[in-house]
Amino acid sequence: MVTLTLTAKNQLTLRKEVVRHLGLKAGDKVEAQLRPDGRVELAPHRPRTGSIADAFGILAVKPGTPPLSIEQMNEVIAEGWAGKAPRRP
Repeated sequence: MVTLTLTAKNQLTLRKEVVRHLGLKAGDKVEAQLRPDGRVELAPHRPRTGSIADAFGILAVKPGTPPLSIEQMNEVIAEGWAGKAPRRP
């Protein structure tokens, strides 16, 4: 665990090991997600690109292949958001 100290200006300085772990460099942005239990989750800011139109057809079924179930679709979606390469179950 890494302990950080809050300054009088309400600022935190991230230690070198945290910056390295997040893969950050000078000028990068960091997202802070506020959790209901009082925790904060930090992650590198990765802007989403593209439009909703780009999503149409990404789960197209090849001829002769059975369609995916809702559960299978949810698994593919979760893996995509996690940055994993999409795969067909």
